[in-house]
Amino acid sequence: MTSDDFAPSRPKVYAHRGASAAFAEHTRAAYLKAIADGADGVECDIHLTRDQHLVLLHDADLDRTSTGTGPVAERTLEELRALDFSSWKGARIPEAYGGVSDQFLTLPDLLDILCEAGREIGLAIELKHPSPYGLKLEDRVLALLEEEGWTPEESRLENIHISFMSFDSDSVGRLLETVPGKHVCQLVDNFTAKEIREEFGLGFFTGGAVANVMRATQEDAERVLDEGLVGIAGPGIEYVREHARNVQRWLEAGRIFRVWTVDSEKDVALCQGLGIHEITTNKPAQVLAQLMVSK
Repeated sequence: MTSDDFAPSRPKVYAHRGASAAFAEHTRAAYLKAIADGADGVECDIHLTRDQHLVLLHDADLDRTSTGTGPVAERTLEELRALDFSSWKGARIPEAYGGVSDQFLTLPDLLDILCEAGREIGLAIELKHPSPYGLKLEDRVLALLEEEGWTPEESRLENIHISFMSFDSDSVGRLLETVPGKHVCQLVDNFTAKEIREEFGLGFFTGGAVANVMRATQEDAERVLDEGLVGIAGPGIEYVREHARNVQRWLEAGRIFRVWTVDSEKDVALCQGLGIHEITTNKPAQVLAQLMVSK
């Protein structure tokens, strides 16, 4: 059994922000490429704009992946559509995948793309926190899906099976008020003060304080999984390596595992050996090819 209710002979492959090794993450080209590559599903990250539209971006600010700067939450949808979200990657976009101005996507845009895939496909929606709009993010996502015809029990919209993810246990709790636990994924990562200081360029004391907050988030996520409140466990590949006992316990308890971000042959083999159900990767074509050979 997997999170979309059938058991393939290999792990299912979810494209992380689309086929984001090939094209800029979260763009039309990245998702169309993932579909063409044969990905079983795709993953996306969701933020709310100032005018309350649901947009596909990972970061809370625009600096890394666009020609804009500053917080996403302070921009309107019209302002975001005027930015370039694809050229930073340096990849030439095939004409069939649209021009630069077509690459930025809202959640409704992605639903349209997936509905036109011509086959069953999964969609894993990550709700990004902290958000200046709090749990209104969850409410807006669920309301939009319901308007499109999605129903919680089956969590389907035409050919799309939808699951929901967050690192934030409050977000997961809000989702569980409406969505059955089998469609909800508690994300969990492995944090150390040293890694946080190095990644964010923080000093000893500031890095330690941030690490304490992030460790508390990790402990909350582990509690959610220990108590069986959700059906899907979403650890990072580093967590899988470092916390083998937790992984084994949750697998034995029947949690479906969706591991991210798995790009190397070694990590794919590790996941396959452990009996991981779903692999999230930037390179869906490469991972699928490896799984087909080793099946």
